[in-house]
Amino acid sequence: MTQPPATDAVPQSADAPAPDLEAALELAPGKPPVLHVDEAVPAADLGDWAAERGPALEAALLRHGAVLVRGLGVRDAAALGRLAAPVTGPAVPEREAFARRRPLGGPVFSSLEWPPDQPMCMHHELSYALEFPRLLAIGCFTPPATGGVTGLADARRVLADLPAPIVERFTAQGWQLTRSYNSVVGLGWTEAFGTEDRAEAEAYCTANGIDFTWQPDGSLRTRQRRSAVISHPLTGERVWFNQIAFLSEWTMEPAIRDYLVRQLGQDALAFNTRYGDGTPLEPETVATVNEVYEAATLREPWQAGDVLLVDNIRMAHSREPFTGPREVGMVLGTPVRLADCSPTHS
Repeated sequence: MTQPPATDAVPQSADAPAPDLEAALELAPGKPPVLHVDEAVPAADLGDWAAERGPALEAALLRHGAVLVRGLGVRDAAALGRLAAPVTGPAVPEREAFARRRPLGGPVFSSLEWPPDQPMCMHHELSYALEFPRLLAIGCFTPPATGGVTGLADARRVLADLPAPIVERFTAQGWQLTRSYNSVVGLGWTEAFGTEDRAEAEAYCTANGIDFTWQPDGSLRTRQRRSAVISHPLTGERVWFNQIAFLSEWTMEPAIRDYLVRQLGQDALAFNTRYGDGTPLEPETVATVNEVYEAATLREPWQAGDVLLVDNIRMAHSREPFTGPREVGMVLGTPVRLADCSPTHS
């Protein structure tokens, strides 16, 4: 049994009708909305539980951007997959990955494999691709001993709070992502593109507006330009949607950045971001973006069995450093094309 919420919201019974969902949300400053369920649901019934509440959950996500469901007892990938299927819809295959995910069964993958002592800054899943997920289901199977919060930031607020010159330049130019697929840092191109066939990788790049150059050692370098500001396909609201700060050299720990630049060279970093015209970013610009994200961040520590439902276009998410084991699964669902989001660049 979960602890009662701190507000006037009341826990929702596992058998409660969908119309009660909004009233049952715990809304507190600095935290994502929390839906408290008063008892765990058997794993075999999770799909039915979610299907019955599908329209209400969708409405809550459109209203709030994210909902943390607490008390269902989703403790493994199979359970998360059952719960997510009616909510997140068709799974989105990941291409162009910059860090590994472990397959956990069905549509469920681990979170990105990232050093636990290093933060993962705010980002939107696959915001550098021409197709990306609108909905995410993130389940916590084993919470960390300390830290490890998945933060959330409303991309509408971030867009409104960023200095006008930054927004205007990125709106006009978009942003540019450069990649160096090598075996030293990050993923090689065969793993990132899911093929060992050069022609297949080249065809993907060509079809997705990615410039590519093969290096003498067989590694691959790519460059792509994307919109930094788009419109939500259902609400039409403009949002700050990109990975400009997360994949920037200026978000790295200074010692790590300096070492990689010395070892690999400025143009051979595993990933980096620039203005859309290719002009390098100033560290001050990246710092400003991260400061605005921090001011907008919502936090709630993970508990075992939690499921966080996220509108990936409306909300950016992060992962804070942690200690101890942390097992989190993720489903990327409901594919959306960039072309359907009023992009300024594609």
